[in-house]
Amino acid sequence: MRELTYTQALSEALSEEMARDETVFLIGEDIGAFGGGFGITKGFVERFGERRVRQTPVSESAIIGTAVGAAMTGLRPVAEIMYVDFITTAMDQVVNQAAKLRYMSGGQVTMPLVIRTQGGGGTAEAAQHSQSLEAWFVHVPGLKVVMPATPYDAKGLLKTAIRDDHPVMFLEHKLLYAETQTVPEGEWLIPFGEADIKREGDDVTVVATSLMVHKTMEAVESLSGEISVEVIDPRTLVPLDIEAILKSVEKTGRLLVVQEACIRAGMGAEIVREVVEKAFDYLDAPPKVLGSLNIPMPYTPPLEKVVTPQKEDIIEAVREMVG
Repeated sequence: MRELTYTQALSEALSEEMARDETVFLIGEDIGAFGGGFGITKGFVERFGERRVRQTPVSESAIIGTAVGAAMTGLRPVAEIMYVDFITTAMDQVVNQAAKLRYMSGGQVTMPLVIRTQGGGGTAEAAQHSQSLEAWFVHVPGLKVVMPATPYDAKGLLKTAIRDDHPVMFLEHKLLYAETQTVPEGEWLIPFGEADIKREGDDVTVVATSLMVHKTMEAVESLSGEISVEVIDPRTLVPLDIEAILKSVEKTGRLLVVQEACIRAGMGAEIVREVVEKAFDYLDAPPKVLGSLNIPMPYTPPLEKVVTPQKEDIIEAVREMVG
């Protein structure tokens, strides 16, 4: 089978879904001739035309507002917000409109809307271009939240998201775009709510998301022969495969959650809450969350590394839990 980059996997998923279903269209800044800020829609306007590749002014509220209205009429928009940080200017459209209209209409209105955006640090773009805001969307009833860590998951989950009748926040990481992986051809999808067991182990369970999956796997490799670590990538935060996490904690007795988002009130805290409520008797040690410091992201790369979890931090946290 062929290998694709994360970017190519996303592009292929969009292309296949647009070819399969004429109600699918793209909307966002610079997605036309330029191909989007990260080149994912390069060549799309030539193939599908300007009617289905709608380039917009620099207005996130207009992008999401237009997409919400289109979804209400039966179309399937995929809206691109260049950086997740910019979603702040469209939070009314996301939180008060997209997330609630199906419920408030008694099911008369569906909302098949995907909002693609990317976040995270690692590129020295400072505090307004480096945030991890998934917890905001997890907190909002009515939104599904997806965080693929690999090209395989990016393609399969994006196709599932486009076919879903509910609004989906599809959160990518800028440092993952160049990642390569074997990705099958043909028709296949990855269901929401099914975690991926990246590595089996007996001593401690590590739940990691997005880029932190890769950093965790590097850390676990360094711990090989010393500590047996089970690594779980939830893939989707809403719905969350809590059963897979509980089953793992029952086996290992220890839980570490690794996230890039600021540690305060993040997804890690939610996972720990569910495990403590449902599997407290299985725990042999207090569960722990490893995340970024509760400060705005610094500009310089050395400080950025200090703020966000690194391989060495994960190794230290695992050793502390087991030791």
